[in-house]
Amino acid sequence: MPCWFDPAEGASPLFPPQYPDADCAHEALAHVLHQDPHEYGERRARWSLDSLQRTCTGLRLRTAAGLSQLLKRLNIHYKRARLHVHSPDPNYLDKLGDIQVHIRHSHVAPERYVVLFQDELSYYRQPTLASAYELAGAWQPRAELSYQSNAVWRVTATLDIWTGRVLYDQGKRIGRRELVAFYQKVHQAYPQAQTIYIVQDNWPIHFHPEVLVALQPQTFPWPLHVPHRWSTEPSAKAAREWGELALPMQLVQLPTYASWTNPIEKVWRKLKQEELHLHHLADDWPGLKQRVGAFLDQFAQGSRELLKYVGLSNPLKLYEAAFTHLGGALPLRC
Repeated sequence: MPCWFDPAEGASPLFPPQYPDADCAHEALAHVLHQDPHEYGERRARWSLDSLQRTCTGLRLRTAAGLSQLLKRLNIHYKRARLHVHSPDPNYLDKLGDIQVHIRHSHVAPERYVVLFQDELSYYRQPTLASAYELAGAWQPRAELSYQSNAVWRVTATLDIWTGRVLYDQGKRIGRRELVAFYQKVHQAYPQAQTIYIVQDNWPIHFHPEVLVALQPQTFPWPLHVPHRWSTEPSAKAAREWGELALPMQLVQLPTYASWTNPIEKVWRKLKQEELHLHHLADDWPGLKQRVGAFLDQFAQGSRELLKYVGLSNPLKLYEAAFTHLGGALPLRC
């Protein structure tokens, strides 16, 4: 274990005999806690007091109770885990850097260069479970279900990084035709824009040839993950119908499996918290759709409060923590 010292060097009596101070003890124990116990010969997936005591022999603690007291002094607690996925994208920081470059262009000339975060959401007739206030005792909040079978509805939307303006469409499905129609709606909302940067995840439909044919020529610096069976050319029908649109949009790829890098995800979180969790419209499917529309309509003219909620109070600082934590540098080119 790191940070072990000889007692002759003056170890603190609180952490005898290997650690000179609490910070060093905390660092050493944290190093072990973040490793797989199997790497230390323990036949279990999670650390226990007994397994830590066997592994950290340098602590010279005789009982699990003594180790427990030491962990409390070091502010290390037994906590419930949370689900976590780390993006496997080798170009994670480079992609975030490219997005920041577009944001800086937009900051200089916001009417010419528009940056929008885009995403899709599915919601359902039946309410989703969540916590709510209820009387003490055996009573629990209830998610009242409809006797009708569950149904699903789709939303696609964009979020303007400077104004908080939300544009959206709803429908039974979001496919190639619906996506092109939505892009046309976005273009109509920004008629003066020279380039509209659509920052989005790596859902293959985003990069389907029949979607791309409706846009200006695209430049993708990173590999596209699309089905091999797809043709690289649009169908003749799509080319006739959309080939002349040449919508002034550039699609910008987010890192793969990194939903936290897309601020519009927090719009969906707000929608779920305010309208979808434990909703009372399971038997009024049209009413639920109207309520979702009304929620999104409130941001049709933009919202500073929404920008603050999603972490875009200052878009120029977006991803700053990621560059700092992962040792990269914010892009300076503009």
